[in-house]
Amino acid sequence: MPIKTQNDLPAKEILERENIFVMDENRAMHQNIRQLEIAIVNLMPLKEDTELQILRSLSNTPIQVNVTFVATSTHEATHTSLSHLNQFYQTFDDIKNRNFDGLIITGAPVEQLEYEEIDYWDEICQIMEWSKTHVFSTLHLCWGAQAGLYYHYGIPKHMLAKKKFGVYAHKVKNRKIPLVRGFDDVFYAPHSRHTEVRKADIEKVDKLTILAESDEAGVFLIMNDDGRQIFVMGHPEYDRYTLHNEYIRDKKKGLPIDLPVNYYPDDDDTQRPLLQWRSHGNILYSNWLNYYVYQGVPYEFINYNEIYGK
Repeated sequence: MPIKTQNDLPAKEILERENIFVMDENRAMHQNIRQLEIAIVNLMPLKEDTELQILRSLSNTPIQVNVTFVATSTHEATHTSLSHLNQFYQTFDDIKNRNFDGLIITGAPVEQLEYEEIDYWDEICQIMEWSKTHVFSTLHLCWGAQAGLYYHYGIPKHMLAKKKFGVYAHKVKNRKIPLVRGFDDVFYAPHSRHTEVRKADIEKVDKLTILAESDEAGVFLIMNDDGRQIFVMGHPEYDRYTLHNEYIRDKKKGLPIDLPVNYYPDDDDTQRPLLQWRSHGNILYSNWLNYYVYQGVPYEFINYNEIYGK
C-alpha cells in the first residue's frame, strides 16, 4: 500500500530501504483516487520509533493511506525533539473540524497512574468523544485500549503483581468475524504492561465481543458490535528489538524486570530475539483497514452525523 507522508519524515527513508512503497506529498498530488485519511494519536515517548512501527504495519494492503500524526497539547514530550513535533505533528485543535476514515490511539507508559491523574486525560477524553462523530473506526492499542474501554464502557483496569512482559500465545475466538480472517488458531503477540482489563468485566457489556485471548496474558482483542471501536491489549506493531530495548532500559534504571517471556532463544539476552508476531500483526492492521475502514466508507468524503443519525 502506498503510504502518503511528508517528504522529509525520517521514517520515510527507513521504510523505503525496506522496499515499502511510501509516496511523498508531491507525487500524491497527481493521484486522482480516494485515499483513506488516518489520524494517529501518538502517546508513546519515543514517537519516531512508533511512527515507523505503525507505518510499517499499515503498509500491507493496496489501499492508499494519508497519515496525520497528532500529539497532545496538554503534555510536554521529553523524548522527542520539539522541532520534530512542530514539523510533523498537529494538535487536536488543528484536526477537530475534520473527518477521518480511521483513528489509531497508541499505548502510553502511564498505566500505573489512575486515568484522572494523567495530565492529558481530559484531552484524550475529548478525542474519544469526538471520534464517535468524526471517525469511522478507531483502533485502540495497549493503554489506549484500556483507556477506551474505561471511557466508553466504564470498564476498570487492575494492577498486575508484576509486569506482563514478553511474547505470548493467543487463541482465536469468533473466527467468522472479518477482523481475525486469515489468523491461525494460535498466534503470538507482544505485551508490555503493568495493568490488565479482566475478561469478566468485558463480558458484562453486551456490545463487546472478545476475538482473541491468551491463557497467560489474558484478553487480547475486543471489538464493539458495529466495528467502530476495536481494542488491542498488546503491541502487534512492535519490531524485533522493542522489547529488548525496554528490558535493557529498565535493567539500567535498576527497575524490577524479568526476561521477556518467549523472546530470546534459550532465554539468553545476548542472542538475537525471535520475531514471531509480524505476520499476524500485519493481518490485523490489513483487516482493520479493509473491512472496518475502506469497505465501510463511501467514495465521497463522508458526513458521519448523517450516517449514524447523530
